[in-house]
Amino acid sequence: MLKGLFKTMRPRQWTKNAFLFAALVFDGKLFHLPDFLRTLAGFGLFCLISSAVYIFNDLLDVESDRLHPIKKNRPIASGKVPVSIAVATGTVLVLVTLTAGYLLAWQFCLTLLVYFAMMLAYSKWLKHILILDVLILAAGFVLRVHAGTTLIVVERFSPWLYVLMTLLALYLGFGKRRAELSLLAQAATGHRQVFDGYTIPLLDQFITIVSGTTIVAYALYTFFRPAAPESLMLTIPFVLYAIFRYLYLVQVKQIGGEPEEILLSDRPLQTSILLWGLAVLVVFYLP
Repeated sequence: MLKGLFKTMRPRQWTKNAFLFAALVFDGKLFHLPDFLRTLAGFGLFCLISSAVYIFNDLLDVESDRLHPIKKNRPIASGKVPVSIAVATGTVLVLVTLTAGYLLAWQFCLTLLVYFAMMLAYSKWLKHILILDVLILAAGFVLRVHAGTTLIVVERFSPWLYVLMTLLALYLGFGKRRAELSLLAQAATGHRQVFDGYTIPLLDQFITIVSGTTIVAYALYTFFRPAAPESLMLTIPFVLYAIFRYLYLVQVKQIGGEPEEILLSDRPLQTSILLWGLAVLVVFYLP
C-alpha cells in the first residue's frame, strides 16, 4: 500500500517543478548559497503540493480511470490504496506544505495556495472545457516560475520568461492531448468529455502555431533580457532541436501522453537539454 501511495504521488512528475529554479539561474544567483537553499526548499514544498494535487485528482477520477486502458492500473483505481488513506495523506500534505511555505515566505505560500486551488478546480471542472484545459496546465508552469521569484530578491529577471514558459507549457499540453486522443481513438470521449471537441488535425495546428511562437519568444528573450550577454543567442539552436525532436516524437512516434516520460527516456532530447543548460551556465557564470 505504501508503495502504491508513493506511486500515486507521481515522483516522476516532480521534474516539472524544476521551473522554480528559473529565477535563480537567469538572475545569476545559482551559486549564491542562501538563495539556492531557499529555492531548493521551495522546490521540495512544490513537489509535495503537486503530489497532493495528484492524489485528489485520482480520487476525483477514480471511476473514469477504471475504464481507461492504462489508468485503470493506478493504485487508487485498482484498489491497492484505500480511499480513506489517500484522503488523509493528501490532506496532511496540503497542511504541512502550506505551513512550511508560509514560514519560508508568505508570497510563496500564497502561490502554493493559488496553485492548489486552481488544480483542484481543473480536476473537477476545468479539464472538461476545450482549450481552457490546456491553458490551465500552462498557468501551472507560470506559477512555478513565479514561485521561484518570491523566494529570492530578483534583479534581472525578464518578463519574457513568463511568456516563454506559457508557450512551452501550451506546446507540451497540446502534444499530450494529441497523444491521448491517438491512443484512445473512438473511445476517447468516453474517458474525457473534452475530447469530444478535439481532433488530430486541430491539435496539429495548435502545436504548429505554439511551437513556432515558442521559438520566436525564446529568441526575443535572448535579445531583450536586461544586461543579457550577446552570446546567449548561441543557445537558440539547442532550443530549436528540442522543440523539433519533441514534435517528431509526438507526431511520428505517436508518444507524448506523459511528457515527463519522454524527458526521462529520450536520449537525444536529454542531450539537447543538457547542452542547452551547460551553454546557459557558461554564458551567465563564466567570467
